[in-house]
Amino acid sequence: MTARLLDSIIDRPLLADGAMGTELFLAGLEQGGCGEAWNLTHPARVLAIQRRYVDAGSDCLLTNTFGGSRIMLARHGHAGDAVAINAAAVGIAREAFGGRTGYVIGDIGPFGGLLEPFGDAREADVREAFDEQARALVDAGVDAIIIETQTSLEELGLGLRAARDAGSPCVIGSMAYDVTRDGSTFRTMMGVDPEHAAAFMQEHGADIVALNCGTGMDMARARDAAERYRKAVDLPVMVQPNAGQPALVDMRLVYNETPEHMGRGVVPLVQSGARIIGGCCGSTPEHIREFRRTLDAWLQRSEAGT
Repeated sequence: MTARLLDSIIDRPLLADGAMGTELFLAGLEQGGCGEAWNLTHPARVLAIQRRYVDAGSDCLLTNTFGGSRIMLARHGHAGDAVAINAAAVGIAREAFGGRTGYVIGDIGPFGGLLEPFGDAREADVREAFDEQARALVDAGVDAIIIETQTSLEELGLGLRAARDAGSPCVIGSMAYDVTRDGSTFRTMMGVDPEHAAAFMQEHGADIVALNCGTGMDMARARDAAERYRKAVDLPVMVQPNAGQPALVDMRLVYNETPEHMGRGVVPLVQSGARIIGGCCGSTPEHIREFRRTLDAWLQRSEAGT
């Protein structure tokens, strides 16, 4: 029987996967297309991506459901397929492990707008969409749900409650921070700093506090965020930085941090208290393979006392 995710991270740090969106585009998804619908229309392509991450050493896979709420899917004409898309995503991720021990984390991303009074989205509509998605993910058998790339506490709170009410075995809240113009600190687009985010997540039932994406949030900044989380709350930490900053090359977004460059930040992240480490935008199976190599070598040296 596979140990619970929360139990496993006590024993050893785990590796998550890398980016899904950029991998989908490499697999043929058109700009503006609905990658989540591929769980139904092109499951073999999604499976191939996730198998590459497993082969590279991922212990955890996020489902291909970042835009899997009915609000996001409605923009592509797939609102009525929300439950089926999320359920299929869980099955694909589980299949990718091929019988090996691994954890499937149901991914709930932003609904893509602003709640009233800052925007025109009604809280009741967003709550209903998150509730539906979380139930579909839990019913399909996820080991955890992550509410990711969040910038406001209001939306984060709706997602955390949805995951908790659906009965998720583990609930993860993840914020997207941007480094300030003067480089002195980082906060979300809505002005939330790591200490307030961590306290809010703990108060609203998160089991793990996390960060992903964001502008300027490289491995070193992710380590800083992990340390600030650890000082603010007594919860495990998960980090998924981008592979540097994107640049447009031959009409393609190219991220500038190599696997070797990012890999050098893995051990400092673990030493700062991170228990799950992965990559966000621009990271690839090659990045995760380097993470695996670096982490395993460090663990071996630690166990040998050298």
